[in-house]
Order: sequence, then C-alpha cells, then structure tokens
Amino acid sequence: MRKTLKTVILAASFLLAPPALAQAAAPAAAAAKLPDTDPALWVVKDKDTTIYLFGTFHALDGKTDWFNDEVKAAFDRSSKVYFEIVKPENPMAMAPLVQKYWMATDGKPLSSKLSEKGRKDLEAALKSVGGTTAMVEPMKPFAASMMLAALGMQKVGKTGEQGAEAVITEAAKAAGKPVDQLETVEYQMQLFDQLPEPEQVKMLEYTAATFGDMEKTFARMTKAWNDGDSDGLAAMMNETENQSPAMHRLLLTGRNENWAKWIENRLKEPGTVFVAVGAGHLAGKGSVQDQLAKTGVKTERVKY
Repeated sequence: MRKTLKTVILAASFLLAPPALAQAAAPAAAAAKLPDTDPALWVVKDKDTTIYLFGTFHALDGKTDWFNDEVKAAFDRSSKVYFEIVKPENPMAMAPLVQKYWMATDGKPLSSKLSEKGRKDLEAALKSVGGTTAMVEPMKPFAASMMLAALGMQKVGKTGEQGAEAVITEAAKAAGKPVDQLETVEYQMQLFDQLPEPEQVKMLEYTAATFGDMEKTFARMTKAWNDGDSDGLAAMMNETENQSPAMHRLLLTGRNENWAKWIENRLKEPGTVFVAVGAGHLAGKGSVQDQLAKTGVKTERVKY
C-alpha cells in the first residue's frame, strides 16, 4: 500500500486545500530569490491548436521557484487554463458534498471497522497533530484517510495554498485568463466513495501506520517533481496497480482515458490552452500520454 498512500496524499492535498488562501501564493517567489526547478511539461499540437500538459504537485512549501522558464512561457501563450477541478471560493459550498460523501450512513463508528493495530495507529497519528479519534469517528474510512493525509502535509509544511494549482490560479486571475475544469469536486468525491470498504480500511490503516514517514515520502516525491523526473515519479505513483487494482483504475487510468478523449476533442478547436493536472497522471504506464498514443495523438516533452 505504500504507493497507494502517495496517490491519497496528492488527492487529499487538492481536495482539502483552502482555496481562499491561494491569493497569497503567487508572489512568494518574487519576494525572495528561490532555487529554480524544472517540473515536466508536455505539448500536444496540430496545425491550429496547441495544448500544454503540465503535471502539478498539489501541496508545496513555497521554497522553490518552479513557475518560470518554459512553464511560465507556456502559460503566457495560453488563452485559457484547465484544472482537474475548480473549487468554489467559498469553502462552505463544499459542506453539503462532505456530508453526502464523507459521512458514514451505517451507524457504525469508524474505529469499529479497524483492526486493533489500526485503531492504535490512528489514535497515535491524530494525537501527534493535536487531534483525537472523535474527529473522524463519523467518517467513512477513505475520508478519514484523506483528512489524516492533509493533517500530515500541514505538519511538514506542505499546503495547498502553496501548491501548483493555487499559484497558477492566481496568475490566471492577474492575467485575466479564464479557468475551467475537466471534472467536478463531486465527481472526485464519488470516485473515492466507490472504493469497496475493505479497500478504504486498508488505505486508512496504512496512512495511519506510516504517518511518521510522511516527511520522507514528501521529500522524495517533491524532489522527483522539481527535477522533472517523470520516470521516478511514475515508479512511486503508478505501482498501485498491483497493490490495489480497483483504486488504480478509479483514480488514475480511468480518468486518464477520459482526459485523453477530452484532449482529442479539444484539438478540433483552434487556439492555445494550458492544462494542469496531477503529475501522477502524466507519468508511467497508463498515463494520459499513453492513452493519447493509442489513438495516434503524439505528445512531446518540452525541453528547457
């Protein structure tokens, strides 16, 4: 389940990050000279359409300047920006969806679904960030896992308001570029909710058991992202297929197929657009690029 945890970390950081805080993210690099990094960027084009594909990291610490060079140039050339989802600016708009998809309806407390070790690990993990099991007892296992992952990210200084989507969103606002989404928040919540409960329990128990390792996990993932090491990121992200085929299909390859179809259709319209999705979707077997290749659509890695 180690690779599954990485998928959950990225999803949690995107869904739980407070969108209102994004406004402070973009100027961070300008305030002080930060180390330059080169995350991976791809392009799909025909005679009158250009689609940039940028692999994002949803939660960052603002200690590097990645929004530069070819990434910034591609953004500047684009007339519109697409994300996986565009979250509502008012966090309270999420409340009905959280109630609908995150809260258990079977009347059983979350702890009753866990093994003895799982209960102890969850209690210890929450205690380390000043929480208690009471805060997750009404939740479905996947929801508790995502909340725990988000708390772990905050603990090690990684936040959604410093993440790639937040920075790009603020830049789009400043430039007057429209933003749109490939999915919806509700659709993403439905994906996790579709996982069989035993899979959700395994996810939560592993997240709790490895909570203390989250800083090392993030360090490895962000290094690969900063270096544009898509192969390294794929090795960490896409091994979920053997660990949990159901999760791999729901959260990665199935969505990649949908996005590849969207890109094919978008190529029928002229213009230049910037598509920013989680880096795990643009890495390794079953990636968006792989899905496009099946229909003869070529993607090229943009060179720095």
